[in-house]
Amino acid sequence: MKFHSIFLLIFSFVVLSCNGQTSKNVKTIEAKAFAEKIKETPNSQILDVRTPEEFASDHIDNAKNVNWLGNTFVTDAEKLDKSKPVFVYCKSGGRSQKASEKLSELGFTTIYQLDGGILKWDAAGLSKPSDKIIGMCSQEYAELLNSDKKVLIDFYAEWCAPCKKMTPYLLQMQKDLANNVTIIRLNADENKTLMAELKISELPTLLLYKNAAVKWKHSGFISEDDLKKQLQ
Repeated sequence: MKFHSIFLLIFSFVVLSCNGQTSKNVKTIEAKAFAEKIKETPNSQILDVRTPEEFASDHIDNAKNVNWLGNTFVTDAEKLDKSKPVFVYCKSGGRSQKASEKLSELGFTTIYQLDGGILKWDAAGLSKPSDKIIGMCSQEYAELLNSDKKVLIDFYAEWCAPCKKMTPYLLQMQKDLANNVTIIRLNADENKTLMAELKISELPTLLLYKNAAVKWKHSGFISEDDLKKQLQ
C-alpha cells in the first residue's frame, strides 16, 4: 500500500513536470502583443498552420505556410531554427494550439501562439487595409436589417465545430419562427469585409437586431433553449 502511494506520487510529479515544460515553451498571447513580438524579433519565423487555400486568401506578412492538416508538417517544421522564437497562428486558435504542442515536442524552445487566431488579428485592426470588398458590403448588410420583424444574423463557418452543432436547430428555427424572426446565416469566410467592419473575432457570433439596432450579441456555442429565450 505504501509502495503504491509512493508510485502514484512519483507518477504525478513526472506528468506535472512534463506539462509544465510544454506550457513554458508555448506562450499564448493576444494579437497586439503578438505583432509587437514579431517586430522585436529579427527575421521572425512565422508559421501559418492553415490550409494552402486559407493562406492564399490572406495571411500575416512574411508568414510561411506549414499546413497542420497536411502530411509534411513535421518535415517542414524541422527545417526551422529551433533555438529561435517561432510565431504560430491559424484561423481561430484550435489548430495552432495543437501545432504549438507538437513544435514543443520537436524541441522548439520559444513558441508564441496567437490567441484567437487571425480572426482576432483582423478584429484588432492589424491586417493591411484593402479596397477590395470580400462578400457582402455594409449597404447590403443594412438592407437585411430593414424589417419590421426581429432579425438574427448568424456568422458561422463550415470548419467551426460549435457552428456545426448549432446548424440543425438554427435551420429549423428559420422555419418555425419565420413569422416573428428573420434568421440569416452568413459564412464568415465568404464575408471577410463585414467581419472586419463589425469586429467579429469569434465564431459563431449571433447578432439580434430590432429596428436595425443591436439588441443582443453572443459569441460561441449557445443551446437551442437559451437561444429561443432571447428570440421571444
